[in-house]
Amino acid sequence: MAKNNDHKPVERASTTLGRETDFKGTMRFRDSLRIEGKFTGEIISPGFLSIAEGAVVHANIRVSSIVVGGMVYGNIEASGKLEMLTTGRVFGDIKTAKLKIADGVVYEGRCEMIKSPEKIDVFGASPHEIKKSAQSA
Repeated sequence: MAKNNDHKPVERASTTLGRETDFKGTMRFRDSLRIEGKFTGEIISPGFLSIAEGAVVHANIRVSSIVVGGMVYGNIEASGKLEMLTTGRVFGDIKTAKLKIADGVVYEGRCEMIKSPEKIDVFGASPHEIKKSAQSA
């Protein structure tokens, strides 16, 4: 039986926290971040986050999209897409528009799918959409 390996290689991140990194605090970035080491705190970004195999993250996360190959202890909100790779471990609630879970993933928590197109997410919305939403309120 052929092995289904349809995961595309993760694009090169503009910033990488290497395997020897142990970072604590609030992380904000615009484009993309890859975590290979340890992170504790909070992550907020309109960009893409990759948590590599072997990485350990203790944080609440709000991003546009995320790929989890390591361990995450905390809640994840991805306005676009959340993907859990075979080596991924998530212990917390998730909220996302699109979800992809590979075989072998360990996941403990609640899942909420974002389905209302009227919900405007400031990380994923254009300035025009935000203005339109504010004027109608």
